[in-house]
Formats: sequence, C-alpha cells, structure tokens
Amino acid sequence: MAVRSHPALYRLTRVVAGVAGGARGATRRMAATNHPIHRPGLRYSSHSPLGTALDRTRTKVTLNSLRSLYEAKEPIVTITAHDFPSAHVADAAGVDVILVGDSLAMVALGMEDTSEVVLDEMILHCRSVARAAKGAFTVGDLPMGSYEIAPEQALASAIRVIKEGRVQGVKLEGGQEMAPTIARVVRAGIPVLGHVGLTPQRQHSLGGFRVQGKTASAAMRLLDDAVAVQEAGCFAVVVEAVPAEVAAMVTRETTIPTIGIGAGNGCSGQVLVQVDMVGNYPPGRFVPRFVKRYGDVWGENMRAIQAYRDEVKARTYPAPEHTYAIAQKELTEFEKLLLKRKTLSSCSSSTTTAATTPTKAEKDV
Repeated sequence: MAVRSHPALYRLTRVVAGVAGGARGATRRMAATNHPIHRPGLRYSSHSPLGTALDRTRTKVTLNSLRSLYEAKEPIVTITAHDFPSAHVADAAGVDVILVGDSLAMVALGMEDTSEVVLDEMILHCRSVARAAKGAFTVGDLPMGSYEIAPEQALASAIRVIKEGRVQGVKLEGGQEMAPTIARVVRAGIPVLGHVGLTPQRQHSLGGFRVQGKTASAAMRLLDDAVAVQEAGCFAVVVEAVPAEVAAMVTRETTIPTIGIGAGNGCSGQVLVQVDMVGNYPPGRFVPRFVKRYGDVWGENMRAIQAYRDEVKARTYPAPEHTYAIAQKELTEFEKLLLKRKTLSSCSSSTTTAATTPTKAEKDV
C-alpha cells in the first residue's frame, strides 16, 4: 500500500521526517555556533561597525517632544553632524535635534562655501547620519539650487531627502518670499525647519557673512520673516547672526521654537556646527565669535597620529599583544614546507639551465 494513499500514515511519516530534519538542522546550527567565526564577542576582521546607539532606553524625539520642550521653556539642543561617527556621538550625548547642515560643504568636503554642495551629496550625508541617530530628531538641509525655482521643485527635493536620506524633516532658508514654498512642502506632510537672519546660501546678496537685524527696520523685517515661516507651517525656525535683544523679541512674538546660532540665549534653543564646538580644526582657522570651543579634537587627533607614526618608525608597534598567535607545531610545519618549496624551485631552475646550455659539440657546429 502506498504511504500517500493512507492519510494518517502519510501525516505520521511527515512528522517523523520533520523531527529528523529539525535535529539535523539543530546539529548544523550548533556546529556553526561553535565555530570561532560565529562565537559572540569574537571578531577577526581588521575593522568593525561602530555599533548601535549607546542609550537604548532613550525615547525617540518627535515633533510632539520638541513642542513639549518649547512649552515647558526647556531649551532645545541642536547640533550638526555630517556622517555616521559625528551623528553617533551626538546621539549618544543626548541632543534633541541633529541637523545635517549644508555647512558640511566646508567642514566635510573642503569646499569654499555652502553654495557648492548639491542635493545628491546632501542625501548621501543624511543617509549616513540617519543610520546612527536613533534618538534625536533629524533634519536635512535643502542645498542652494534645490528649492528656489518653484514650490514643486522644493517638494520634489524634500521628498528625496526624506525617502532617500532617511531623516525626519528638512530645512530651507528664507523668510516671507519662501512662505508659499514652505507651505507646499508642509502640506505634503514633511516637517520644515525655517531659517531667517543671516542666510549663508545668500551671502553674496547680503554683502557677505554679516550680522542681520541691526537697525529698527531690519529687525522688523526679520520679525516679519519669522512670522511668515511660522504661518506657512514651520515647526521651528533657525535665527542666525542677530543681536541677542532682537532675537529675544522675535522669540516672544512667535509661537514656534527659535533655534539660535549667534543670536544670544533668549532663543528657545541653540545650534552649533559640531566641528567648530569640539575644536576639530587646525590652529589659525577663523571661527565666528559666537562659537564656544568645548574640546580640542584636532589636538588630540594630532597627538595620537604622531605617536602612531613614531612607534611604527621605531618598530615598537605592533607589539606582541597586537598580533595573532600560531601554534608552534604549525609554524614548524610551515617552515618545512617553505624549505621544501625553495629546494624544489632551486632544482627545477638548475635543470632548466642545464637543458638550455649548449654542449661543446653544439657550439663547434
């Protein structure tokens, strides 16, 4: 009788086969687990990922979180990041917002100013930052040329930054003239961070990197810009290079958080370029007066790299503790094999030479 023709017997054989297959699979998995390459904690590669965010208990920052901080009058801490390592440390430090600013054109890509960086480059850096930022709210800058032509262009660029860059919001510069553009992006469900005051992408029309809002009329235009981006739907607005008193008044007259950079401590929060505030730049580099240097990353990197250079030159690195061991038996066998290969190679070379060397009779002919 065929097994398949008897339902009960067929089911029984399938169960037995499944148990046996499961046992064989478990055996293979156990063997794989016991192999050194698969043991947890062991890694023989010359490099490894930096890992996940250090504080796994941290609650993800959202627009609601930022609004709660604003209403509680608790300053919102924002910092820039341009790659995985800079975002990794910023996120682990517990900042509220990580901005992938177009300042990366200078501090990460060595360009002259922010006008050089393009959308594809910004998206690449956003994606790198997003892989590390698991707690902070992330925002990507729309670079010059990616949003000014029309609201639909801005929306298309913003969608790419969100979808491909994997950040949660976008930032764009401009006040009243950019309100329709901001409104179009916001209507599509994309959070927008505004930027008024000194807008670096427009430095040439502003006469350079100059403080804004220094006259009564200029201060009023600044306030009108902040109100315009607020009404267009921005969840917050960066206020850059503005007298502290003016920035404080703008903060009081608006109902969204103001994030100051060179605008005094009366704003709802602050933002700094990470490379500037950690001191990751050589001596003599110009730094704006509003920057406070909290570290000396350049100096520490220089010390470490110079020490590495000196130890390599002196052959004190790598030391025994930095190398991998081989069993003496295997080393001895390797030496024997190498000697045998050299001997055979030498014999083969001698035979070839003898075969190609003409005899005296051949020479006479």
